[in-house]
Amino acid sequence: MIDPITAQKIKDTADIVDVVGDYVHLTRRGANFMGLCPFHNERTPSFSVNQRKNFCYCFSCKKGGSPVNFIMEKEGLSYHDALLHLAKKYGIEVQERELTDEEREAQSEREAMLVANEWAMLKMEKDLLENQEGRDIGLTYFYGRGVTEEAIKKFHLGYALDKGSALTSAAKSAGYNIEVLKSLGLVGTSKEGREYDRFRGRVIFPIINSAGKVIAFGGRDLKGGMAKYINSPESQIYKKSNELYGIYQARADIVKEDKCFLVEGYLDVIGMWQSGMKNTVASSGTALTDGQIALIHRFTENITLIYDGDPAGIKASLRGIDMLLSHKMKVKVLLLPDGDDPDSFARKHTPEEFRAYVEEHETDIIRFKAQVLLADIKHDPQRRIEALNSVVESISHIADPISRDVYIQECATILGVKEESIAKSVARTRGNLVEKWKRERTKKDYPVQEQQSVHNTSQPQTQQQYINNSTQPRNHTQLRPATQVAPLQPLEKVVIEYCIKYGFLDLCSLMEDETTASISVLDYVKEELEADEINFSVPIYAKIFSLLIQMKGSYETAAAQYSDSVKAEVDKKRKEGIRSIGESDLSISEIDRAEKKLEADLEKFYNESIQDYSKNFPGRELASHEDGDVRTASIELIRERHQLSHIYMRDNNVVEREEDKLEVLVPRALTEWKSELLNIRIKDLFKQFREISGKGDVQKENELMMEINSLMRIRSQVAKDIGDRIISPGIHR
Repeated sequence: MIDPITAQKIKDTADIVDVVGDYVHLTRRGANFMGLCPFHNERTPSFSVNQRKNFCYCFSCKKGGSPVNFIMEKEGLSYHDALLHLAKKYGIEVQERELTDEEREAQSEREAMLVANEWAMLKMEKDLLENQEGRDIGLTYFYGRGVTEEAIKKFHLGYALDKGSALTSAAKSAGYNIEVLKSLGLVGTSKEGREYDRFRGRVIFPIINSAGKVIAFGGRDLKGGMAKYINSPESQIYKKSNELYGIYQARADIVKEDKCFLVEGYLDVIGMWQSGMKNTVASSGTALTDGQIALIHRFTENITLIYDGDPAGIKASLRGIDMLLSHKMKVKVLLLPDGDDPDSFARKHTPEEFRAYVEEHETDIIRFKAQVLLADIKHDPQRRIEALNSVVESISHIADPISRDVYIQECATILGVKEESIAKSVARTRGNLVEKWKRERTKKDYPVQEQQSVHNTSQPQTQQQYINNSTQPRNHTQLRPATQVAPLQPLEKVVIEYCIKYGFLDLCSLMEDETTASISVLDYVKEELEADEINFSVPIYAKIFSLLIQMKGSYETAAAQYSDSVKAEVDKKRKEGIRSIGESDLSISEIDRAEKKLEADLEKFYNESIQDYSKNFPGRELASHEDGDVRTASIELIRERHQLSHIYMRDNNVVEREEDKLEVLVPRALTEWKSELLNIRIKDLFKQFREISGKGDVQKENELMMEINSLMRIRSQVAKDIGDRIISPGIHR
């Protein structure tokens, strides 16, 4: 267990831009940052990161949240382990007791796999450097391939002892579940039922994902066996088509250089890294996949493919070009001299010579493809047509119309075909591709689902069903009968949303005993509900409201500390401002005006800082709450909206912030909720009246009608309030 103080320190320290930046290349867009979503493949950024709120959200797949929730979603970790992950990232010490064997086995399968892989990597790394066999065989091999000690440590290279079951025995002694190691491909079972080390006698290349988690291994044989390389099988933590070797070591340099080099093998990455090309990753011998491209695109849109001189290999690699272009990547290719691969070329040249070669020889991918396909087929019309169609197909995958036109002009020259002919073919192919993508998107967004029995629609909703209904995208057509949404749910949702987003902001000033006092949004809602004896009917909303009320004490303490820090910053700005004014050549009257403006600016800075902190505090706390239902509902409630409603437009189309209209919006939301409660009660009374009408109970009929008439009069007044209610000191209880 992590103590509450340490847990809060971790949550307060974790910065959402820093955390997400480990996985996504972010670009500032206004007050926020944008990037490609790390939870699904996309070509246009829809993943928004708000540093002030310490919050992220994908408008497409609806995933995101606080740094804790982001790590939970991305890494598949529990709340507890996500905190540990962030603690390690920020160097926060967490004192925890050692897990017992029973507790270790109780961990989730994914967590157990990650822990086992980390242990195996460290053991094989140690065996390489400290065991005599590892040094004599494994280290000698790496040194012979020109791998430096720095690179060995950077890539955590290792050696699996050639002793049959050395790793298996060590894992058992350390208390690891051997079945987990079998699922990871570290341990195998012979036909006779004997357990053995699958990677024995091989040098080891750990595969580490972009978050720094060991997810798989590659092992190279050194004894001339049938399989030169063996790799970890796919598992719950490893999907080969979604991973790239070296991405963890290269991600920062990819962002820094805004470029990624793609090679084929492990040693190619290491050789490039040693030559200063640290922004290099490998597809590990597989054909390039959508998942791998999307992973690169999160860090950069510029990619250079590096090939050796093998013609067959080059043509096979061209198959991935269209996928790269459809992901809106800017693609170049570098062809190395015959007989060289990236590793051997790097060992023959200095880093400066390698970089110079890249600058001189990397070529645009469309031009390269046209030249490769046209080589040696000048006198074969059919093959020229096939080459032309292949180039047209690639140009059609380019999203930018100007870029397409430039490539059409250039390829017309290279291919010896009229520009108009290529343009028509590209337009036709592009149209077919767009239609294909639309059909695929429609299938994804509106899947055909089995009809739900209408007999179930009257069943009460669970808490999770409430959340699901409230978070259903409004622009999606529902293809099957859904459990009926509780009539109060959308109205309660508006109220709880205001409480989360603005609960600790001042709503209005009240006059009490000739003194003026402010009341917050949260206190106003609380008093209004208590006065009318109203409670949230949606369980998760009731829980969130209760947490917000309990949060007031911690908010006041934190706000006071934050206020002191802002005051210190204001004092610093005041001293700097006064010094600047004093050093300027101003008259006495100009100095007076400058000092007044300085004070006004400082007051504005202080007030806006405190308001911003108060506004973001509840959302930050709830989005990091240990209760998963609270996090899920809160993330949806506080996410950014795509556009503002017309009610936020002032004269001359000047945008008015939602928080500037709280004195209207909050009372209106409460009034609409109360109005619906009245409607429900009136309908119930009418139902009772119909059931007893004409059965002789005149007194009961009269009582019901009197109550109905009374409630209808109240409802009429409430309806009027909905239209024009504005808070004033006189209306508050």
